[in-house]
Amino acid sequence: MKKVSIIGLGNVGATVAHTLVERRLSDSIALFDKKDGLVNAEINDFRDGMVRRDGNVEITAGSKKDLADSDIIIFAPGDISILQNNSDRLEEFKYTRTCVEEWAPIIKDSGFEGIIVSITNPCDVIAEYLQKLTELPKERVIGTGTIIDTARMKNAVAKYVGLDPDSIDGYVIGEHGNSQFVAWSKVSIATQALNKILDEKSFDQIEEAARMKGFEIIQGKGYTSYGIANAATIIVETIFNDSKTILPVSSYSSEAGCYIGHPAVVGRQGIIRDFHLELDEKEQEKWNHSVETIKNTRPN
Repeated sequence: MKKVSIIGLGNVGATVAHTLVERRLSDSIALFDKKDGLVNAEINDFRDGMVRRDGNVEITAGSKKDLADSDIIIFAPGDISILQNNSDRLEEFKYTRTCVEEWAPIIKDSGFEGIIVSITNPCDVIAEYLQKLTELPKERVIGTGTIIDTARMKNAVAKYVGLDPDSIDGYVIGEHGNSQFVAWSKVSIATQALNKILDEKSFDQIEEAARMKGFEIIQGKGYTSYGIANAATIIVETIFNDSKTILPVSSYSSEAGCYIGHPAVVGRQGIIRDFHLELDEKEQEKWNHSVETIKNTRPN
């Protein structure tokens, strides 16, 4: 029996729950939020939405026992109003660190031994702080990292060259934030390096479009939900299927000395191994800057 607990039922947490239900990736989902009325409302709404559907997913109000029994905890508390007036995800840490400090002891005391998938911003810093306070092995605390940013880059490149985004190979790496960057030297189409097709000006335009996409969505509808829910669900599916898929998640890099978005093999036990791309000189400088940005934000 596959069981997931979701902490935080804002727009993102609720959409993750819905995505898990629609894709039938979990047999049981326990919901947690500081607003009890919201938990009960979501449960009732989900139950209404599952009538005359194939299969059934058990949706319950979460308890400490549910945390202990869960294979995966999705950590998704946050306050989107912070980003509605600010374009720097690091600003969220003033609030979200208190969420970690509230929930990490509860998770630890429950006896949870599964994998945490953290969505909460700033993604890299929060994932590392969760690992530190829960004392779970580093490979069992994973941030969604730059999966969503990589998806936005692929969409932007695909639109530029007239292809399906899944035909674009490459990664956005670094902080899930303003210091992230596209490792253009490793982006390709059918093994052909993209830097042989497009010039640097095109790269700059595409990268800026990908970087600002999340904030454009927030300005338009007040929050993002579907893309990041898909990113989290991809990790959940990869863990449950033991797919050993390479994903640009936020995981601990011994090379960088912090959690940071970069390609890693994900499977049933969490992070199996990670990869560090061979970057050119300019990209290496961006990577170093991103590492320092994360280290300068994390708590002592």
